Amino acid sequence: MQTYKIPLVPGPSSVPLKYREAYLTDYGSTDLEDDFFALLAENVSLLRQVLKTENSVVVGSGEAMMILWGALKSVVKPGDRVLAVSNGLFGHGFGEMAEAIGARAEYMEAPDGKFVDKEALRKKIAAFRPDVVTAVHCETPSGLLNPIAEIAPVVAESGALFIVDFVASAVGADVRVDEWGIDLGLLGSQKCLSLLPDISMLTISGRAWKRAEEVNYAGYDAILPWKDALKVKAMPYTHNWQANAALNLALKSVLEEGLENSFKRHAEAAAYCRARSRQMGLKLYAAEESLASPTVTAIMIPDGWTWPELDAAFRKEGLGVGGSYGALAGKVFRIGHMGSQADMELVKRGMDVIERVLKGR
Repeated sequence: MQTYKIPLVPGPSSVPLKYREAYLTDYGSTDLEDDFFALLAENVSLLRQVLKTENSVVVGSGEAMMILWGALKSVVKPGDRVLAVSNGLFGHGFGEMAEAIGARAEYMEAPDGKFVDKEALRKKIAAFRPDVVTAVHCETPSGLLNPIAEIAPVVAESGALFIVDFVASAVGADVRVDEWGIDLGLLGSQKCLSLLPDISMLTISGRAWKRAEEVNYAGYDAILPWKDALKVKAMPYTHNWQANAALNLALKSVLEEGLENSFKRHAEAAAYCRARSRQMGLKLYAAEESLASPTVTAIMIPDGWTWPELDAAFRKEGLGVGGSYGALAGKVFRIGHMGSQADMELVKRGMDVIERVLKGR
């Protein structure tokens, strides 16, 4: 069993004891008890506050990829046109998933470390005429926080449904679902909420519900069965009371801290991480400071090191960080200062280890 003395992995983030303790209570049946439906309704209300939306919110069991697949399959049918706005693994993955469903996917790819140009996107949308546009707010494999607010008006002009993954940004950075015109917004529990990876959340606009009714996808991950679930008190499947109890604690903790204070805490930890990295002569993957995520920092692996060597050296000192995937595998390592890990003292200890390891080579 691996227990990090200095946990700075980019998710799942370290789970505070008070959230883990929620799993020690036997609450009863989620199918039978009014108390569970009241808890779920409260979680929906709290999520609306955090995500700044009046849209429907679905809270389901399962890691975030489940709700991501469910969202796509619920509103995309074979032959539909899906435009994936991408500057990383997950952005590109949206298009690949759409293709697996039978949709016609095209990609708007950004150069390394950057985001797509708004006017170029407008031209691409005009030429392709997508039914759905997808984007990722925080690309964790590359440590980029993408300016969804900038491209939102372009997507809105097209009339396409807008699907946005903010799994690794919400709570650590501002997410404005209604203002940005997000029809389907995806959130997971294991990043900035610092919970186990067992709850996934989805915001759903009226337009998205209408499309879901037209597609009428039936499956475990379908969103349509959730439309009236709270009203009629009938879950599409047996839910997770313990996870919802932990989610309730986490959301209340966020709102007690204050969203702006949470954003500030994450931004300060990230700024310190980047400043220390530059002082060590390390190169950040983000080409522009404005694109550097407040929740995860991607750093180019220094000359003379391989990722397995660097990882082993860090682990020997008790530091847990992450490598990367896809095109960035073996090229960058990532520091996750998100949720409970957006803690200045923790980040300082982690950066001290990195400096010590690099100097000791």
